[in-house]
Amino acid sequence: MTTFETVIGLEVHAQLKTNTKIFCGCSTEFGKPPNTNTCEVCLGLPGVLPVLNRKAVEFAIKAGLATHCTIARKSVFARKNYFYPDLPKGYQISQYELPLCSKGYLDIEVEGQKKRVGLTRIHMEEDAGKLVHDLGASDVSHVDLNRACTPLIEIVSEPDMRGPKEASAYLKRLRDILVYLEICDGNMEEGSFRCDANVSIRPLGQKEFGTRCELKNMNSFRNVERAIEYEVKRQEALILDGKKVVQETRLWNADKGVSESMRSKEEANDYRYFPDPDLLPLIVEEAWVERLRKEQPELAFEKAERFARDYAIPAYDAEVLTAEKSVAQHWEAAVKLAAGIEPKKLSNLYMTHLLKLQKDVPETFERIKSATVAEVLKMTEAGDISLGMAKEILDEVAASGKAVADIVEAKGMKQVSDTGAIEAVVDKVLADNPKNLADYRSGKDKLFGFFVGQTMKALGGKANPKVVNDILIQKLKG
Repeated sequence: MTTFETVIGLEVHAQLKTNTKIFCGCSTEFGKPPNTNTCEVCLGLPGVLPVLNRKAVEFAIKAGLATHCTIARKSVFARKNYFYPDLPKGYQISQYELPLCSKGYLDIEVEGQKKRVGLTRIHMEEDAGKLVHDLGASDVSHVDLNRACTPLIEIVSEPDMRGPKEASAYLKRLRDILVYLEICDGNMEEGSFRCDANVSIRPLGQKEFGTRCELKNMNSFRNVERAIEYEVKRQEALILDGKKVVQETRLWNADKGVSESMRSKEEANDYRYFPDPDLLPLIVEEAWVERLRKEQPELAFEKAERFARDYAIPAYDAEVLTAEKSVAQHWEAAVKLAAGIEPKKLSNLYMTHLLKLQKDVPETFERIKSATVAEVLKMTEAGDISLGMAKEILDEVAASGKAVADIVEAKGMKQVSDTGAIEAVVDKVLADNPKNLADYRSGKDKLFGFFVGQTMKALGGKANPKVVNDILIQKLKG
């Protein structure tokens, strides 16, 4: 039976986080009423001229630098001609022969195996508008042009990926980079980070590529994997049945779990590209590039590697903590403020409690300062409160914004560490449970937990667990 190899190339469109559009001064704010973020320029009315947004250019250069691209000193905007109802000009301003960034790469890791994926180009372009269907009238579609002329970068990979997991890992790494650079919010559901996948298969060992199909409408990493998996099986079935794969664009139907034919695949010459006569060539000076290079922040994967190395935490912990830039900064500040406490204890607290709390209270890391986390952990280490109390305090801070000391006082949460007081309670617990005491001393070690529980209950849950355990170990020896 023929064994096939999968070949995948990805085209990612990332919306840049500028306040205004790429060629006009209209707002890029998401969610505004239809057709309110528009003007004569983005509506494509006669007699208007586009003016390039400098901040959008800076953001595109930052993306190129972070992905090891060569930044062109001269790039050219072109008109990509095609008709679609949400493209008012009848063409899209993009870049073609002379893009801003080219010949970069990204390093990914899948199941312990590292791989380098080449980037063909990163070019700038404007977005189209949006068609709105399903408003109750089956024969009517509405056009919302708020998104028209929003600045995009298109990031085109080489066909270097060989499976769905590699494609997903590439997308996650790319999204992390753009979000850490603060040039894209990475929201796949809102369409500000979206992906098209070119998928083909070929017999293992064959050099020539097979016929590719383009997959669209994938709004999550999981859907990218599912769509590619389905498309590979579909193409394999066609070839094994003696049929040919037709080059086309297919839409992913997540509800049905299938890809569906949309249209035949266009080639570059179908768009009749030519330089835009209204826009001068973009000239990027070396000094501008070097300034932006010096401003590049530490990226997510670099930060994760440093956290694992410098703070001796597991690689998994480091990846979780650096998934959001603000959380990573919050955690590292807490580690420094809680000097002397093992960083692993802080990573445990963030991963098992604070990140879960954030799902219910999105403002968690604004309301709970790094200094507050360090304060409650120091109190835990000193035996003043238990870990359970620490979590309860943090919950209260997130909910009310009260100071830690006020919460401890109001709830009477001071932990009992006085050995004399605890010893007296332990003596009473042992005296009140003679049978369990005899059973423990005869070899039923699991009863130790019973005595701990009874002691903690008698002390209202406020006893220092370590002190309780130490005293019980001594007393139970008999």
